[in-house]
Amino acid sequence: MERLRFAFFVLFSALISTIPAQSQNSSLTPPQDPPATPPSSTPALQSTTPAPPIPANAPRMSKQTRLEIIRDFETQIVYARTFFPMGATGIKLRDGVATPSGPALQQALAIWGPAVKPGDPAHLSYVQIKDDHIHFDINGGPVHRKKWYEHIQVQGANGTTAQMGPNEAPQNPHGTYLDVYFDKYVPEMTARQLRDLLLPVLDFNARNKEEAYLDTVPPKVKTAILAHQVLVGMNSEMVVHSRGKAPKKVREKDGETEYEEWIYGEPPQDVDFVRIVGDEVIRVETMRVGGQKIVRTEKEVILEKPDKDTEAKQEDRPPNAPSLRRPGEDSENAPKPSDGISPVPVAPPVDNPGPGQQTPQQGPGDTVNGHK
Repeated sequence: MERLRFAFFVLFSALISTIPAQSQNSSLTPPQDPPATPPSSTPALQSTTPAPPIPANAPRMSKQTRLEIIRDFETQIVYARTFFPMGATGIKLRDGVATPSGPALQQALAIWGPAVKPGDPAHLSYVQIKDDHIHFDINGGPVHRKKWYEHIQVQGANGTTAQMGPNEAPQNPHGTYLDVYFDKYVPEMTARQLRDLLLPVLDFNARNKEEAYLDTVPPKVKTAILAHQVLVGMNSEMVVHSRGKAPKKVREKDGETEYEEWIYGEPPQDVDFVRIVGDEVIRVETMRVGGQKIVRTEKEVILEKPDKDTEAKQEDRPPNAPSLRRPGEDSENAPKPSDGISPVPVAPPVDNPGPGQQTPQQGPGDTVNGHK
């Protein structure tokens, strides 16, 4: 009888211990639902989808939207899609067109240098919304802004005031700016709509510097860079993005032309010799492992370059600049010599001077018509 009771007690204890475990397992394994879309993919899809355009009759931007725009854009790190010159010559954007561009931009870059190049990260350090445009300071802007303590003034007993900081803000030689202009006033818009307006000059969707730079080059160059190939006609920056910095560089001279040879690879591997004149690849020579030599000199890609002759012709000429043409005479209608050599100007006829008078060509002691 005691054995039966002991067996019943053991069996009852085992049943009690299994019931909570089953209930716990059932609570920890809910019914299987179909897998949901990862939350990280939704924002990425929304960021690449263009925002609806700003209506033409949109009202003026409200104060609440101004605060949201400033809070969203200020202190952001984005990537540039164009050159930004240093100093007071920034970029102005209106209707998707950036100015200066072409020869004017090249001239500003030659004078002041680039503050940001295509693909470089740009820091939106300050945002200011004005009446008809939005101002962005990039990399600190062209002028260093004062700190809060530099605005403090201390007044003495005799009424004199002392400035805690300098009266004028110092210049920032490494900064630049961007102004986005609108027709009448800054309209009501969302942050996504403003990002789409800034897309010609700033990239908010790029994840790294390389991706931002690839969006600024032609499709053929982009394909070559992704395949780590060098094309004749590339510039030096494209070569660096394609193959990296050259381990070896050699400066040589071919006649009157100076060039730089960038060498990639070492035997027994393939070796590439990239010849650069100025900032353009003019020759690519590849030495194969088996001894085969491949030379490419024909242009494989053509990049837009400012025409120096056109730039010189477009120089501003003062309206009152002196000219040798007669009034109303055009340069094309001006008579030209048949042999291309300008004749010596004919001196005007000399009138017979009176006694004691000299002609403009006559000097003291010269004889004219027998008179001295």
